[in-house]
Amino acid sequence: MNRLSQQTSPYLLQHAHNPVDWYPWGEEALTKAKTENKPILVSIGYSACHWCHVMERECFEKEPIAEVMNEYFVCIKVDREERPDVDAVYMDAVQAMGVRGGWPLNVFLLPDTKPFYGVTYLPPQNWVQLLKSINQAFTNHYDELASSAEGFVENMVASESQKYGLVNATVPFNRNDADSMFEQIQRHFDTQKGGMDRAPKFMMPSIYKFLLRYFDISQNPEALAQIELSLNRIALGGIYDHVGGGWARYSVDEDWFIPHFEKMLYDNGQLLSVYAEAYSLTQNPLYANRIEQTVQWLSDEMRSPDGGFFSALDADSEGIEGKFYIWTEEELKAALGEDFNWFSKLYKISRHGNWEHGYNHLHLTEPLEYAARTAGIQADDFPALYENALKKLAEARRSKIRPGLDDKILASWNGLLIKGLTDSYRALGHEEIRDLAIATGHFIAEKMTTGNRLNHSYKNGIATVTGFLEDYAAVVDGYLGLYQVTFEEEWLHKAQELADYTISNFFDQSEGFFHFTDAYGEALIARKKELFDNVIPASNSMMAHNLYILGKMLDRDNYLEIADNMLSKMTKLLLADVQWVTNWAALYCLRAVPTAEIAIVGGDADAMRKDFDRFFIPNKIVMGTSTSSTLPLLQNRTDINAKTAIYVCYDKTCQLPVTKVEEALDQLAGV
Repeated sequence: MNRLSQQTSPYLLQHAHNPVDWYPWGEEALTKAKTENKPILVSIGYSACHWCHVMERECFEKEPIAEVMNEYFVCIKVDREERPDVDAVYMDAVQAMGVRGGWPLNVFLLPDTKPFYGVTYLPPQNWVQLLKSINQAFTNHYDELASSAEGFVENMVASESQKYGLVNATVPFNRNDADSMFEQIQRHFDTQKGGMDRAPKFMMPSIYKFLLRYFDISQNPEALAQIELSLNRIALGGIYDHVGGGWARYSVDEDWFIPHFEKMLYDNGQLLSVYAEAYSLTQNPLYANRIEQTVQWLSDEMRSPDGGFFSALDADSEGIEGKFYIWTEEELKAALGEDFNWFSKLYKISRHGNWEHGYNHLHLTEPLEYAARTAGIQADDFPALYENALKKLAEARRSKIRPGLDDKILASWNGLLIKGLTDSYRALGHEEIRDLAIATGHFIAEKMTTGNRLNHSYKNGIATVTGFLEDYAAVVDGYLGLYQVTFEEEWLHKAQELADYTISNFFDQSEGFFHFTDAYGEALIARKKELFDNVIPASNSMMAHNLYILGKMLDRDNYLEIADNMLSKMTKLLLADVQWVTNWAALYCLRAVPTAEIAIVGGDADAMRKDFDRFFIPNKIVMGTSTSSTLPLLQNRTDINAKTAIYVCYDKTCQLPVTKVEEALDQLAGV
């Protein structure tokens, strides 16, 4: 066993028995490199990464290859989910080298941690050849490597405003620019199969969030059509686990058929939010079903005894990617019995497999009732038959070897989940979903918070790693969601405390954006700022949303000013290529029209909030109290003749209070 055996990260522990003399990232390894004047190999991955496993089996488990690595390099293993700061710095460097980023990410550094070369997956022969070439270059051409490394470092430390020419925009936020953003991203839609016009296909929650908000302010039917097409295909395709619930990370094809089978908490948390909003808008029962199934899967398989949620399920089991989720025809016959014939027609099951190597994967392209009709299945009790068949498969799957579980708990991903749960509760009204969200909020507040400072990772009863901006951004968003479904002011105060901490310890006053790392955290070779939205929105765009909402709720002009300045600076990128900044675009839609400020006061405040939340009104804040409150929007507001009152306001100007949700909706519609 090597030094990784002392770590808690599941990914590092997977490599604890490698013959490679791995070090975790830390002072011991960095000092060794300087003392022995050896180059550093930093290999970055995560526990559910299929190609990380492949490279481990082919390279890192082989004695001859390990001998070369140990002789020439100080070898460091990094879990990118545990140390996203290290990953971000060296991913940026590798992309500056012209290498397409991905994992495993293998970066070669000088002893002072400056990067000079990087690659992703390589097969064994190529890997060994590269190791020897790097050693020869380090020995014989050190000055050239050092010069090259300096160039990459200069690029890494350049400010984002300098790199992208970001300046404050002078034009107020407006509908015309939002229209331009939609027209621009529309050119990249796959209008036949949903999502964007490329493969592999990733689910991009921030794109769907932007489209929902853009539809809200424009009523453009093309935006709604793309939302529904994308969400329908993602809900019906093989990327969704029809038997157990929950979504895999991405589809390797353009049909949403075969996924990269790992299930990530961050995807599922965000998709709960998206499907909840879409359900409020469309009332499509498919969306409600996927929310309910996914929440059940999360509760059953991903929740820790301590109360937080684990990070991921692996793609592989028994050394085969997706083995847990795919079926031979014989396995399906044995599990389904008399239900096999109609089930095989519905899912196009065959002896040769509908995928490869004789395996079948469950995949639909149209809603269940249409798919059944197309397959010639006629039964009055078909929905019950279908549910019973899935239960049989779930039971059969219990005997299979399960994929590995990444059982670390991340504050950021749990924050995304809290928001997903609160949005799901608002859409469906199921009290058990609210209870789950509240319990997760208490877990973070009690187990992962010290004073007003967050820790990033939790495992075995211990919270570790200084929190990153993504932790604060996601947890603040989650706490704001908790306040708006409970009206318990502790959540609002906690959100404010964390927001104030980020301004004090992450905010760069000179540039107007937040650093990714805490001023009290470990200093790396560069201190990055995350601006571009990906499968997870940029931590800066999340913070801009938070500060806008908090500024409205608490009447804090400094929050609103920071949020607006950030969004203003991003306008150039929004109008140039919006698909990479869609969470910013979602905020832009909120700022292009007035935001509704809704105050509910009286004994039935929670019940009336629940009734109100059923409707699709994304551009709003909701505050309430059953008694009285000193919060700015609630101060000096009362019920009306013992009836709970709703106050609809815009920019601190309120209409006459009403006592029925329908009346408040009429006031909102009249703006």
